[in-house]
Amino acid sequence: MSNVRNKIIELKNFMDARIIGQEDLVNKLIITLLADGNALVEGAPGLAKTKAIKTLASSINAQYNRIQFTPDLLPSDITGSEIYVASKGEFEFRKGPIFANLVLADEINRAPAKVQSALLEAMAERQVSVGGKKYALPPLFMVMATQNPIEHEGTYNLPEAQLDRFLMYIKIDQPEAMAEKRILRLVREEISFANTTTPTLEIEDILKARSEALSVHMSDAVEEYLVQLIMATRHPEKYDAKMAGYVMYGASPRATLALDRCAKINAWLREKDFVTPEDIQSVVYDILRHRIILSFEAQAEGITTDAVISRLLKLVPLP
Repeated sequence: MSNVRNKIIELKNFMDARIIGQEDLVNKLIITLLADGNALVEGAPGLAKTKAIKTLASSINAQYNRIQFTPDLLPSDITGSEIYVASKGEFEFRKGPIFANLVLADEINRAPAKVQSALLEAMAERQVSVGGKKYALPPLFMVMATQNPIEHEGTYNLPEAQLDRFLMYIKIDQPEAMAEKRILRLVREEISFANTTTPTLEIEDILKARSEALSVHMSDAVEEYLVQLIMATRHPEKYDAKMAGYVMYGASPRATLALDRCAKINAWLREKDFVTPEDIQSVVYDILRHRIILSFEAQAEGITTDAVISRLLKLVPLP
């Protein structure tokens, strides 16, 4: 095993020990970071969403900022703005909190469209535009946005164009009883972590791990399986006539690219040198659930995107 993979697995194990009962969230955040993407995390309050990104940030020698989204937030509150400096007699750009390596966009759906569009440019283009000038963001840059699924008053639904910019849409649930006990004991004994060594990675380690993970081999047969899964979201009638009435729009080519990158990284984290269908299936829900638009018929019948994905996984033949 390579030295950098050892470091990433050590980081994952450390986070699993601190974020009890959310191993899937930890795994998907690390995949998102290595895939050079952004993650949207949905879950009720108190499920360690904020703690997860803070723990990840504290384990890397990188800058972390948190932005609390509210209805009165302005785009300049995120990007920064030009300030007149009297002593110089000119305007000077003061960077906003988006200029960091890891950014937590807390309750992103509480911000109006103008603010969301400013964040969209940062996520998609890795730059911000202020006063007719463009300012590049750091080479290592990831946004983890959160939204609360049980409170909708005063929120703005994210448009499909912005949702598509998120590499993964991760949903998390309440922990099981055994995990709840471990959380209770961990909080009681949290002072013991004062003497625990936190793994500290450099930005170069993350960039090297990214390059190594994305070089994992994918055979032609597995690649064909990946493409056919995407095609099935666009033409479900080829597999099931009833499914055709449930899907209005299938996944975009961006989903194909995301599934390819994430499957390779998932295989790499499992210490494999090649991708298997199981690696694709491990990340396919998080890649596709926000990229498939359901029809009114499906919504009326209570059909979810996860149910559609599950059905397609059964219908598309394995290589």
